[in-house]
Amino acid sequence: MRKLENSELGRKSIEDFKQAEKTPLIIILDDIRSLHNIGSVFRTADAFLVEKIYLCGISATPPNKEINKTALGATETVAWEYRNDVVELIKELRDNGTEVWAIEQVDSAVYLNGFVPKSNRKYAVIFGNEVKGVRQEAIQLCNGAIEIPQLGTKHSLNISVSAGIVVWDIFQKNYTQADMQP
Repeated sequence: MRKLENSELGRKSIEDFKQAEKTPLIIILDDIRSLHNIGSVFRTADAFLVEKIYLCGISATPPNKEINKTALGATETVAWEYRNDVVELIKELRDNGTEVWAIEQVDSAVYLNGFVPKSNRKYAVIFGNEVKGVRQEAIQLCNGAIEIPQLGTKHSLNISVSAGIVVWDIFQKNYTQADMQP
């Protein structure tokens, strides 16, 4: 076994990334305080060819030195847009046929391992504020909620960790092993 050199990884250029077929997934970050969390989510979105990120409410936007520390250039590849009002965004996405799911602990949540994305559907997942989570008024407009099962004493994960888990799970459920080859 030998660690691969960067030149052996088959990385896409920025232009190749922009032209590549995207995973039918949109990430919505609402009222995210940590710029490092935002940058980390950009990097995850780049890794799995996520279609777009919406930054809402108090969430900071690129260009930003603190976001760039963890994004490592992913703000140049992943499409993004700022929207002030997450509620209006949810309505717009749903009107355009996108299923919108809150990543939150609610009474009727589906565990992530039981969530099965339908083929030929576009999904949006909302991650809320690090302390307060996804707003109740946003949850009420969603198609449903997805919960990451947790068995320890803490029942919360860092937003960037949650995004990584959810995006990977949805990505791998949408693609075969052959599709994932660079």
